[in-house]
Amino acid sequence: MHRLVHATSAPAGCALFQARTTINGVAAICDALGGLYLPESRTLVVSDLHLEKGSAFARRGMMLPPYDTIATLRILEAVLARHDPKTVISLGDNFHDRRGSAAMPENFRQMICSMAHGRDWIWINGNHDPDGAFGLPGAFMDELRHAGLVFRHEPSLKDGLGEIAGHLHPSATVRRRERSVRRPCFAADGKRLLMPAFGVITGGLDLRHRAMNGLFDRQYLVAHMMGRDRIYSVRFANLLG
Repeated sequence: MHRLVHATSAPAGCALFQARTTINGVAAICDALGGLYLPESRTLVVSDLHLEKGSAFARRGMMLPPYDTIATLRILEAVLARHDPKTVISLGDNFHDRRGSAAMPENFRQMICSMAHGRDWIWINGNHDPDGAFGLPGAFMDELRHAGLVFRHEPSLKDGLGEIAGHLHPSATVRRRERSVRRPCFAADGKRLLMPAFGVITGGLDLRHRAMNGLFDRQYLVAHMMGRDRIYSVRFANLLG
């Protein structure tokens, strides 16, 4: 929950809160709150919000903390305020299941409507929510080509050049002060970038997991790790296995 604490504490443009990278020649800023900003097109990208995950588990008799949707939306408000994008792209698994958007309380729906006002808002469909969302502003699609890049939920082994994708929730581990530290990360090798999960109670998959095989040129792969109060950029060779 450190992202919620820092959502309003760091000023816009704070260097510690950002890491700069490029995807197929397009400049991008990795924000420690979990968003990716493309300044040339004024586009903000987020992924795997997994809204209403707590309520989805509750329907199955498994109790999770009930604050996930409000906390995720508050952080989203903060990253929008920081960058003031013209376009927002949410890369799938926007809701944790097919029922999430219809069951979402009206006050959360109004928060999303307020954030989307005056902006182009694109919802990419994910494997958790393949049917789109109910009663929310914006467009719903399986894939988008925009600003010289391709945006999709699941990364493609065949069409990865210029790709920004989610789904795998990348994380990385380093050793600091005689202990290992694991954090969500933006994973980028200059050709494609995988987004960290934005939802506050989502897990992560290590960059060395077999599901990541073939997605990156590991010689150039960098993990932009989301620390408690900054971004740490670490080359793949320096990560713990």
